[in-house]
Amino acid sequence: MEGTNLSSNLAVSAKGLVKRFGDRRAVDGVGIAVPKGLIYGVLGPNGAGKTTTLRMLLGIIEPDEGERMLLGHDAPRDASDQVGYLPEERGLYPNMKCREAIAFMGALRGLPWSTGRKRAGELLEAAGLGHAADDKIRKLSKGMAQLVQLLGSVVHEPELLVLDEPFSGLDPVNQERLEKLIRAERDRGATILFSTHVMAHAERLCDRLSIIAGGVVKFEGTVNEARSLLPLKAHYTPHHHADTAGALLPADAERENGSWRFTVPPEGIESLLVRLIDAGYGISGLSIERPGLHDAFVKIVGAEALEQAA
Repeated sequence: MEGTNLSSNLAVSAKGLVKRFGDRRAVDGVGIAVPKGLIYGVLGPNGAGKTTTLRMLLGIIEPDEGERMLLGHDAPRDASDQVGYLPEERGLYPNMKCREAIAFMGALRGLPWSTGRKRAGELLEAAGLGHAADDKIRKLSKGMAQLVQLLGSVVHEPELLVLDEPFSGLDPVNQERLEKLIRAERDRGATILFSTHVMAHAERLCDRLSIIAGGVVKFEGTVNEARSLLPLKAHYTPHHHADTAGALLPADAERENGSWRFTVPPEGIESLLVRLIDAGYGISGLSIERPGLHDAFVKIVGAEALEQAA
């Protein structure tokens, strides 16, 4: 996204980020601007360059080209104590108790041990895991251990929380717990930046998002702006003579039992409904649907790119 402003009202900003691995450009000129206090998603198929982009933003790896700023710092690692990070590769000490594991992660960011243990107990209770506070990590399910690691990423109350594919491997109950925790962190005032290839989570959570494919930003904006790239769909049920109503409907109309589904014309649906009523078909049912983020994602990325990623 050429022209991204490296502004003080942004938690994270970058422009022209490039990272090569051999002859391959894993990231090819990515720009990003994450306003403070929002939940911001980086979406893309597997192999799109999401993890590499996040790692460059955090200073874990250096870009070959481009510039970035993290919480006002040109050198991202200077802001490390203000950042919580959940990497794609999870890992905790298996013989540590949950409360101690969370306090330990906070201590690595400068949080006093006693404060970390107190906050750890509060976080575990809020996440519905209070009963496991004194259980060793090795006794937990994979999903519970992942949530404990996430709590360790927020125990020091960071300004920025960066989550790389945080929902991977979680069952629906723990996915719901994680979504609740992410919203709570935003409500606390933190900025959340997370990557995912699962559209449902992004559609529910994101204030803004970028879609990356082939190491390039293909879209940046809100969920509604992405969905608005596709036309509205109508689901119409006539009162009479459903079999022949298709003659008056748009060319893409498809029969669904006694109803029809079609794309709403660019000029709107009102004149079409008038013609259907005048012709005696009437209206027994009508609903207008905006395509979901998944449909917009497929349009933006392209079916061929998704097949290659798969």
